[in-house]
Formats: sequence, C-alpha cells, structure tokens
Amino acid sequence: MDWLKLDLQYFSGEKTEKATPKKRQDSRKKGQAAKSQDVNTAIVLFGVFLLLSITGGFLRDRLIDLFVYPIKEIQTSELTIDGLTILFIGVLVKMISVIGPIMLAALAAGILANFIQVGPMFSAEAIHFKLEKINPIKGFKRIFSMRAIVELLKSILKVLIIGLVTFYSIWQSLDEIMLLSYKNIGESLATIADITVKTGLLASGALLFLAALDYLYQRFDYEKSIRMSKQEIKQEYKTMEGDPIIKSRIKQKQKEMAMSRMMQEIPKADVVITNPTHYAVALKYDDEKMDAPYVVGKGLDFVAQKIKLVAKENDVPMMENRPLARALYSQAEVGQAIPEEFFKGVAEILAYVYKMKGKTS
Repeated sequence: MDWLKLDLQYFSGEKTEKATPKKRQDSRKKGQAAKSQDVNTAIVLFGVFLLLSITGGFLRDRLIDLFVYPIKEIQTSELTIDGLTILFIGVLVKMISVIGPIMLAALAAGILANFIQVGPMFSAEAIHFKLEKINPIKGFKRIFSMRAIVELLKSILKVLIIGLVTFYSIWQSLDEIMLLSYKNIGESLATIADITVKTGLLASGALLFLAALDYLYQRFDYEKSIRMSKQEIKQEYKTMEGDPIIKSRIKQKQKEMAMSRMMQEIPKADVVITNPTHYAVALKYDDEKMDAPYVVGKGLDFVAQKIKLVAKENDVPMMENRPLARALYSQAEVGQAIPEEFFKGVAEILAYVYKMKGKTS
C-alpha cells in the first residue's frame, strides 16, 4: 500500500489561505480592490435623477431662459462682432447654469461610490500600459473565461429587471400619457419630464439593488484572487522577519513592554539605590523567591529619574550610594540576584531601611 501514500508537499502550492495584511496592502498599491462598476453607475444615475426631482423647476426655468435669451438679444442688440461675442458668452453662462449642477452631481456621486467601495486609494500602476493587455491569446482567454460568462449573465439580468421596472413605471403613467394630446406644449413637457424622472429613480433604485449583489460577488471574486498558498505565507513571513525596519520596530516594542513591566515592579521594591542623578537600581529581598536580594528595576539618566519618581510616589526608600549604584547597574540584571561581592553593602542598606520601617530581617 506504499503507492497510496501522498506527499502533502505537492499541495503546498495550492492557494487555500486567506491573504495576509501585507498581501492586501500590496494589492491596493497595484490598484486592485473589490469594486463593482455597477455601483458607480447606479449611484451616479440615482444622484442625477434625485437632483432633477428636487431642482426640476429651477432647471426648467434656466433651460427656457437659455432658448429665450438669444432671441431677445438678437432683437434688441446690433449684430456686430462685439455684440455676438457678448451673446455667445451669455449663452455659454446660461448653458453652464443648466448643465453644471447635473455634472457636479454626477461627479460627486462617482467620487462617493468609489470611496464607499475602496476608500481613499490612488495607484499610478493601474494606468500603466502593459503589452499583455493587447496579447490576442490572453484576449481570447478573457472572452471565453468564466468571468466573461458571469458578466454576460449579469448584463442580461440587468436588462430584464430594469426593462420590467421601466415598463411598470410607464404603465402606471399610461393615463397621463394618453392625455398629452389635450394639453399645451408646456404642460406636456412638464408631464413627460415628471414621468421620466420617476422612471429614472425607479430604474436606478433597481440598479442599486443589482449593484449591491454584484459588489458582493466582486468581493468574493477578489478574495479568491488574492488567496495565498502556505508556502507563500511562509516566504512572506521570512521576508518580513529579515526586514531591518521590522526588526527595529519589534525590538522597540519589546523594549517598551519590558520598561512598562519594570515600572510596575518598582512600588514593590524595598529600596532604590541612587547615584543620585545618573543611576538608579531598585532592589527587593524575598527569601521565598531567592536566597539573595534581587534587582526589580534599573535605569540610567531619564529612566533613573522615572524610577525615582515612581519610588517617591509609592513611599519606597531611596538611599544614595554612588559606587554601589554604578556597580549594581553594570553588573546586575533585572530579575536576577545581585552578585556575591555586593552582599555586604546591600545588606547594610537593607538593615538600615528595615530599621526605619520597624521591620526585622
């Protein structure tokens, strides 16, 4: 049965693991993120039709003014070069007053749609020209890929649903449409505009629903595309561990954590021996832990001042002994018993401290 045994190393290249934070960050730098173009289209359309429904009267007046203005100006002004220039500028300003709000609404909606999906992201790499994009073989693969089939089905579904919503909206307004022949031009245009805006809002709302489903699919597809194999994760970990910047950050974090733990032990010390300005060594004697006094904290300059401050706040006695403080700092480590040559000097200090506290050794 030896021929049935499988070597799992052959499967280490399969991309079965979720992407690491570094992999996600690298993908964003390349401009890759979970994004649905349908979300952009739906939000832009909805924003534009919503603006039209709110400011329809204002835009109608501006549009009428756009057509009436040049006729009035031609009738009242001389057709000179200067007069035509003024007329052209006036028409341009009024045209901007009609189109400008719509374009600004579309621009704001497009920015909002992108921000909702991917957040603040800019990548110049996404717009770089790549020869593989015009490779005919890869082009055929993209055309007949599973993604292309999914996009085709999505397009058919969008046409069907939006077509049904549009038909339903027009069908509900059929009575108004049938009465258009009995209305004047102004009333007819107002009715058509109202029906168009309502239909647009319903259609864009339906597209928003489809876009939300498409975004979920795009997110699933994106997560699948950035999956990593176990070997890739191991290689990334090795690379990051070898990065000097990462190593320095880890060491700094470890140093900060050790410093925090040391400062928490200072209030438990029996005495702090000082230089008094440059060195500070906090000692404790506990015969249940060690046979000799041990160092609970030590520091130089700024750290020494901090140790003394914590000791003062917690009523830990401080004794000045310059040579002993310097020697203990250089030869004794935090969490370890003091060397034997310092027993006598430390014992005298502890005896004095215990005597002050009324404690027997």
